[in-house]
Amino acid sequence: MISAYSICFKSFAQEKDLNSVIVSISKYITSENFESINTAHNDLAAVDSIYTFALNYLEGDYSEALLALTFATLPFNKMPLKIPILGIPLTLSLPSPGDSLFHKKNLLLPKNLFFDSPKTDFGDKDKLAHFFGNAFLSYNISFFNFSKFMGIFVEMFESTFKVEGGLDFKDIKVNHLGDSFGIFLNENNNLMPSEVLRIYSLLFFNPIN
Repeated sequence: MISAYSICFKSFAQEKDLNSVIVSISKYITSENFESINTAHNDLAAVDSIYTFALNYLEGDYSEALLALTFATLPFNKMPLKIPILGIPLTLSLPSPGDSLFHKKNLLLPKNLFFDSPKTDFGDKDKLAHFFGNAFLSYNISFFNFSKFMGIFVEMFESTFKVEGGLDFKDIKVNHLGDSFGIFLNENNNLMPSEVLRIYSLLFFNPIN
């Protein structure tokens, strides 16, 4: 049986390692080229541009691009946990660029992804990693609905282990969109993330439980 971890280890094993790709994507997000796109267009166009950069950088390898984007778009590099009952705090370190680039990249991540994105400095920046992570899983794994299972599992894990943020039903909707994007990519590799992210409003008015 294929696992997400075996795909991860097989991915990036030959030419470009995961951390170096994350750094390159982060540098692109902080570049003048990205700033000009972000200024001239909307945040969904900016997401498409990040995706296109990653895909071109990885020479058209969709699987590797989706995996790298999952970590490159994370707005945090540590995951604080608290084990239930015992109350023991834990901190998991996540793949990310150096602190300076990490913080600069976070400032520039697209945040107005949906019609109900919070009108704050942070907005919906955390939703990109959900989207690309689930897309990576569904693109690579066709048997069972593993990406949907993992998306729900992560949400329950966050709630049970008291990860900051807890259970978020908006995350689950975005997980579904990422799942769909990965599936659709196997049929049409010209599809852009924005084309699927725009479906969010339909899920909002037709909630998925």
